[in-house]
Amino acid sequence: MGMSQSYGQGDETESVATIHRAIDLGVTLFDTADQYGLGANEELVGRALKGRRDQVAIATKFGFVPGDGGGLGIRGDKAYVHEAANRSLARLGVDHIDLYYQHRVDDTVPIEETIGAMAELVQAGKVRYLGMSEAGAETLRRAHAVHPIAALQSEWSLWTRDIEAEVRPTCRELGIGIVPFSPLGRGFLTGNVTSVDKLAADDMRRNLPRFEGENFDRNLAIVQRLTTLAAERGVTAGQLALAWVQHQGDDVVPIPGTKRRKYLEENVAAAELALTAEDLAAIAGTVDAVAGDRYRPEMQKLVGR
Repeated sequence: MGMSQSYGQGDETESVATIHRAIDLGVTLFDTADQYGLGANEELVGRALKGRRDQVAIATKFGFVPGDGGGLGIRGDKAYVHEAANRSLARLGVDHIDLYYQHRVDDTVPIEETIGAMAELVQAGKVRYLGMSEAGAETLRRAHAVHPIAALQSEWSLWTRDIEAEVRPTCRELGIGIVPFSPLGRGFLTGNVTSVDKLAADDMRRNLPRFEGENFDRNLAIVQRLTTLAAERGVTAGQLALAWVQHQGDDVVPIPGTKRRKYLEENVAAAELALTAEDLAAIAGTVDAVAGDRYRPEMQKLVGR
């Protein structure tokens, strides 16, 4: 996502080089969405993976559409599912999508209709596996009864742990893999974000409650504790935070985003960290209370449907 929107200006040359380097380092899952850059990110991923398609799994998502007053709406009706998938296939330049997610649940359409339409894509050979994003436990059960759900993509990190109460147990009961996005707290847990003023004017984090005013200052204490703990182990705060998510289970596949090879290599190295139960407890202990919600109310209401 960050290569095409939300985190300042992108650089296609560096983006493509980063994707190629990721493959060389053994990364096999690449995640995008039709919403990222309004299709531009899928096109970028398609160009970067051309000639290397058989080495990777491509995941993309559908569901967000332009809403009233310049905001975002959601569509999960059967006709739109098929339209969106065909557009994504064309932009990616592939004949099938490995993992196709509903980006957010459309509460105006029965989930059975949405998943039924997605299942038709599997039957047509356009999609291999189905996924959902930020869905609630009951919705997951209903969806899974229509067609097996392979993966749930939701935010999960040291400072966003709400899926642990109901959603994670449901996923494990049903055999659904968990794909945590923003496992580094949108970059905050790396310790590299020390001032909102240093972020690009169009950086989405300027509009997130946790990055605002007193919330930001209070949350910096988390990063300071994490940084101290990481220094004792000879790694970065980001690597420790990412390794914590990676260690939550064999069914957990975090997808840290980056625009640059430098941070990609740091993230990949985190997969090699071996953490004991005591280590995991110490890492989790750096977070006492998080100041601020994940999103503003209009986006927060789309979580856990």
